[in-house]
Amino acid sequence: MLETNKINYLNIGLMLLSCGIAFYLPFDLFLFAYAVLGPAHYLTEISWLHERNYFTKGKRDFILLGLLAVVIFLCGYVFRYMKFFQTKNMWYSLSNTVIYLAFLSALVLALIKEIFPRVIGITLVCISALLARNYTTFFSVFLPTLIHVYVFTGLFILYGALKSRSMSGYISFVVFLLCPVLFVFVDSQNFMLSGYAHKTYEYFKAVNLEVYDRFFRKQDNLVLDQGTIIYQSSVGVKIMRFIAFAYTYHYLNWFSKTTVIKWHKISRVRLGVIALLWIVSIALYRYDYKVGFDWLFLLSFLHVFLEFPLNHTSFIGIFKETKNIIAGKPAR
Repeated sequence: MLETNKINYLNIGLMLLSCGIAFYLPFDLFLFAYAVLGPAHYLTEISWLHERNYFTKGKRDFILLGLLAVVIFLCGYVFRYMKFFQTKNMWYSLSNTVIYLAFLSALVLALIKEIFPRVIGITLVCISALLARNYTTFFSVFLPTLIHVYVFTGLFILYGALKSRSMSGYISFVVFLLCPVLFVFVDSQNFMLSGYAHKTYEYFKAVNLEVYDRFFRKQDNLVLDQGTIIYQSSVGVKIMRFIAFAYTYHYLNWFSKTTVIKWHKISRVRLGVIALLWIVSIALYRYDYKVGFDWLFLLSFLHVFLEFPLNHTSFIGIFKETKNIIAGKPAR
């Protein structure tokens, strides 16, 4: 419990640090965290998930999720330039559907072991994908981005607190929820934006614009161009602060719990390969941010897809631990 409390208080500090820097340097912080902390997180988490069979019931389940990640890569870098897929933006619709399939298929893989029920489950997922096309934008834009880095991170924090019955864990979860509130109620344009960040963030602006269009455009009653929305409007700055905080703390949270999840307990050869790929990734980002982004596009989606079974396991774990608390059962 002493070690748990130390980690929880460390994470509270990291939350406040991420929140503070995001307030004044939202764009630059995001670009730094994504380029430096992101690759290290992708590589170490995939390695860690591999040692735990990706939290699925079958030994080769990761192949399906991996192939779906490859399809996303093809949609972004191959299909979108082919005439057949350019018709009505078929490549975009396909990518939306693939993310939907990956998320719900992961639930089947995490819960069901027998082959026949699995086939039935994944078939039902495919059928539902045809019926849920109006909702696939939610999966394509928000699920692999803000939901992955903020909602799922919050659920991991809550699950850990419920398992340990730790007051410091509950406090860390509350702080995690309150940090973004500061961005909403503290209306300040006092932030810095470097010329490099202004130019480079163009690769990520789709998320900002989607958040603005879905939640804030009707409130503003203004007709603004994309640049004004993202870099100059009050709402746009608040959105960016939240994005920078969510991504930065998501990465820091992973590394702060190294002694608990023990992702570093691997062979020296694998650790060396991870370190080498991380250095190469940073070098590519330093050379040209878009080159680094393209280099890690597949890896970033791969780590998101392979984590889906763990996300579902955490949902179930939260429900079970809540029942245990209500029943008066002790912490595990």
